[in-house]
Amino acid sequence: MTERREPTVAIIGGSGVYESGLFAREDTHRVSTPWGAPSAPIEEGHVGGMRTLFLSRHAPGHTIPAHRVNYRANIDALKSLGADAIFAINSVGSLREELPPGQFVLPTQFVDWTRNRPTTFFDGGRTYHVGMADPFCPVLVETARAVAQSRSFPVATGQTYVCIEGPRFSTRAESRLFRTFADVIGMTLVPECQLAREREMCYAAICMVTDYDVWAERPVDAEEVVRVLRANVARVRDLLREVVPTVSPERRCSCRNALEGAGL
Repeated sequence: MTERREPTVAIIGGSGVYESGLFAREDTHRVSTPWGAPSAPIEEGHVGGMRTLFLSRHAPGHTIPAHRVNYRANIDALKSLGADAIFAINSVGSLREELPPGQFVLPTQFVDWTRNRPTTFFDGGRTYHVGMADPFCPVLVETARAVAQSRSFPVATGQTYVCIEGPRFSTRAESRLFRTFADVIGMTLVPECQLAREREMCYAAICMVTDYDVWAERPVDAEEVVRVLRANVARVRDLLREVVPTVSPERRCSCRNALEGAGL
């Protein structure tokens, strides 16, 4: 008889969230993958009874910039440790007046503006064309939205995230261009989101708006970003404490079957 595996949720901490702060650590995993080592050792514990993994995307101290994150190793390591679903924490700039600093955004689409990142696990051998028409797990997005609203946290969903290469911020001309098709801007969503889909994992991004991008004639200041991030960290942890235990182990979505019909 096959032993049933314990349902597991992973949290990828972004800028300002370098340790979980959510659970008493029960284990620390140092994982090796075919793509190298993940950004940091992966912490394990339980949140409201749910087995939970935490990985710092940029490593403690933010030593790994967005364009140098080993996204393939990060996703593969979490999958190898049994993660079914991922909540990814991202700091973003706002391209809309109605999305002010301090706002939570749960995007439902993205545009890839990166240039130099490995974007797939399928580099040779059998080819897979994985569907990304709806890149985020609708069940996770709705779960996070409902909990955020119940706590009266300012939250918006349905937005488009444009992912740029970094590490520099946008020019004014670029920012005005991005406003024609996107709502928030960041540097870490891609290829993390699509790699999770290739591993048939549910994925949702919880984005924290830290600033208005330079379209608003307010040049982005790293110190301002850090200040808003620090103010938001406690709220995002409060949100995760309530969201994580509510994730259904039944996975009522198509994410788990993402490779069906995708292979050539």
